[in-house]
Amino acid sequence: MPLPTDEKIIALSQQLLQQFDAIFGLNPGFRPAHAKGIMLTGTFTPSAEAATLTKAPHIMRESTPVTVRFSDSTGIPLVPDNDPNANPRGFAIRFNLAEHVHTDIVSHSTDGFPTRTGQEFLELLTALATSDPKNLTGSPLEAFLGSHPKALAFVQAPKPAPSSFARESYFGVTAMKFTNKDGVSRFGRYRIVPEAGNDHLDDAATAAKSANYLMDEIVERVGKGPIRFKILVQLANDGDVVDDATIHWPEGRKILEFGTFALTALVGDNAHEQKQIIFDPIPRVEGIEPSDDPLLELRAAIYLLSGRRRRAA
Repeated sequence: MPLPTDEKIIALSQQLLQQFDAIFGLNPGFRPAHAKGIMLTGTFTPSAEAATLTKAPHIMRESTPVTVRFSDSTGIPLVPDNDPNANPRGFAIRFNLAEHVHTDIVSHSTDGFPTRTGQEFLELLTALATSDPKNLTGSPLEAFLGSHPKALAFVQAPKPAPSSFARESYFGVTAMKFTNKDGVSRFGRYRIVPEAGNDHLDDAATAAKSANYLMDEIVERVGKGPIRFKILVQLANDGDVVDDATIHWPEGRKILEFGTFALTALVGDNAHEQKQIIFDPIPRVEGIEPSDDPLLELRAAIYLLSGRRRRAA
């Protein structure tokens, strides 16, 4: 995973990391966001129709081993699972194609993203770091949200806590360009849907849960049998905006089934492996390319810089 050569992207990435540190404190060895998590392994099986979308290697094979990480929001390693700030939940999937060869999906449980560009995201984090969430009147955060309606909509979107990581849906934030063996390309966004169905808790039920209820539940669940998810791709129509993560496409857009995966075990030495793995929001595989969304290169740079920092801790 190479670091971008654009000096502006690297500088902006470092500024964003500094703001995460200002908000959540320095936690060596942990991610600056989605610090608390758990990793599992399993197997991905492509759908029959996925080959009409892409010639990617994990679609051309019968199955591919996967490593996944479920996580809570915030850069606080001990954030309680039942803290409202622990939403949206994160879900990263690595398709292990060969030794040191992989492609990833990075998703979270709220559809979309609060800002269009990395610079806007820096402004949002800076406003957050210099505001009191309990007293927003006249604060930098109130001013930012007042002038950025898409960010306000993201912040105000309902984010109920799931009863399990395995009972939540997750969304790829940015669009990807999929190309099949005939050279036909379509843009689409990933959706990851639980076979067991969505199940969310109300505020009272969430408050009554333990601080590690999601981490404990997923360990117990995978011990009883495979945890299954379906990967879908919502396809853009011609004319749909494909380079802006704040824009939702209409629900009527075609949904194609990409494949399914079954998680069967916890990753051994979980804490160490979480520290080592660096997920990549850019696919870097034949048949799936990034869109021109400006967040992609920036997110890849942040993941790499923070991963290197984590490994060195």
